[in-house]
Amino acid sequence: MSVDKEAAIKEKNLGNELYKAKKFDEAIEHYNKAVELDNTDMTYLNNKAAVYLEKGDYDECIKQCQQAIDVGRENRADFKLIAKALSRMATAYHKKDNLEQAQIFYQKSLSEHRTPDTLSKLSEVEKVIKERQMKAYIDPEKSLAEKTKGNEYFQKGDYPTAIKHYTEAIKRNPDDAKLYSNRAACYQKLAEFRMACDDAEQCVKRDPKFVKGHIRKGMALLAMKKTSEAAESFQNALELDENNAEALDGYHKAMSSADPEEMRKRAMQNPEVQEILKDPAMQIILQQGQADPKALREHLQNPEVAKKFQKLMEAGIVQLR
Repeated sequence: MSVDKEAAIKEKNLGNELYKAKKFDEAIEHYNKAVELDNTDMTYLNNKAAVYLEKGDYDECIKQCQQAIDVGRENRADFKLIAKALSRMATAYHKKDNLEQAQIFYQKSLSEHRTPDTLSKLSEVEKVIKERQMKAYIDPEKSLAEKTKGNEYFQKGDYPTAIKHYTEAIKRNPDDAKLYSNRAACYQKLAEFRMACDDAEQCVKRDPKFVKGHIRKGMALLAMKKTSEAAESFQNALELDENNAEALDGYHKAMSSADPEEMRKRAMQNPEVQEILKDPAMQIILQQGQADPKALREHLQNPEVAKKFQKLMEAGIVQLR
């Protein structure tokens, strides 16, 4: 078969214009003519694949991409064109929700030529695959069984084995806040305070009202000598349960060893403290209190004012003389 490259390029250009105008069937006719005029150039088959992708005919897109790759390999096409066809094939599989095949062909494309776009698409596919695998693995009953085993080993003082079972329990039910608290307790026992703190954070993130989670975080921070942050965690626990002995003890320990200036700086970043200090009425009360402590005590008879003042005292912003 004779090859007329110049005429083929003209047909391709006509096809490109029609493709841009979303006249897909007419575009395919011109790409077919280009293939008839030059069957050694994979570009025309690759362009046809792009049209079928836009039309939503993903199986035909994949077929055209494979033909383009075969022609390209046979005629030593630029590796960038091969990569483009592989990436388009991967996109068609992605559209079909066949993520495993999409992953394979994005990887093949990158082995030919790495582009940010293909890397991004591969990352997206791998993320969804991982999420689906995690969801498929979720089983609350098996999670409970692993948690029970973890509790048994914790009672025996075998904390590494307890961690192993709590970790499996978390994989089986990642939204259960108490599992992170249990594992945090193990890390605390092993003096892995950073990991204990991370798990406690995950715990309170999932259940902000779980008192034990705030206490675990406070304990870990206290061990790390982050006393002002520890005091804040214990305070969060006390706001949920004001009579909690463990939280009270932790709070007093944190406050007794905290750097007052550090506490003050940290408190000034607290939105609640900022809101109190911006309150015009509170500003007047604080100014009056500096000049006349007796006047301040009168203001403190108001429960709302007393509550705000207590918050400022706990933060180390003001003191009652």
